[in-house]
Amino acid sequence: MTDTRVKICGLTETADVAAALLAGASYVGFVFFPKSPRHLELDAAAFMAGSVPEGITRVALTVDADDATLDRIVGEVPLDMLQLHGSETPERVAAIRARHGLPVMKAVGVADAGDLPALDRYADVADQILVDAKPPKGADLPGGNGLAFDWRLIAERDWSQPWMLAGGLHAGNVAEAIRLTGATQVDVSSGVESAPGMKDGERMRDFVAAARGDVTA
Repeated sequence: MTDTRVKICGLTETADVAAALLAGASYVGFVFFPKSPRHLELDAAAFMAGSVPEGITRVALTVDADDATLDRIVGEVPLDMLQLHGSETPERVAAIRARHGLPVMKAVGVADAGDLPALDRYADVADQILVDAKPPKGADLPGGNGLAFDWRLIAERDWSQPWMLAGGLHAGNVAEAIRLTGATQVDVSSGVESAPGMKDGERMRDFVAAARGDVTA
């Protein structure tokens, strides 16, 4: 077994939080993006985040949110990290980090080698980098589309900040993704769902077990 850290994102029910923790998640993610089937209202998110024990990182995913929106989220929901999943510039990432005093994870979409330099730029200003599959043109969602990218693009690469692998991961491919990239942290959303926005406890357990190489689970 390895000590791979798993983030389960897009939890929509209180029971999802309990199931994610039972599965062994190190991070739990809450989505604040109305176009997403995983979007939460602030009161529901606050209740769910409040049930998370100390030691588990509570992450708010936002997409090009303005200061007023971020102020409301941070003011009403107990959080440990902000995840920026839009087209935020490095300057905007730095400003959000300074304004709210929370660690910031910036998602960067990758489709080909031309996307890799952006990872270095954001690593200079973010606390963590989420290396994700770039969404298809015209997609409503910047992530959670169940798409993967060619993991060999980032094989043997590293950045100045911790990073996490995302994009099309599920229990059947996460071990291979980790082997090819050397990732020590992985993020999953649609890969542990029975339908968009509906998490499945068994799939969450299988994913975490596969990510950690627990073949007996």
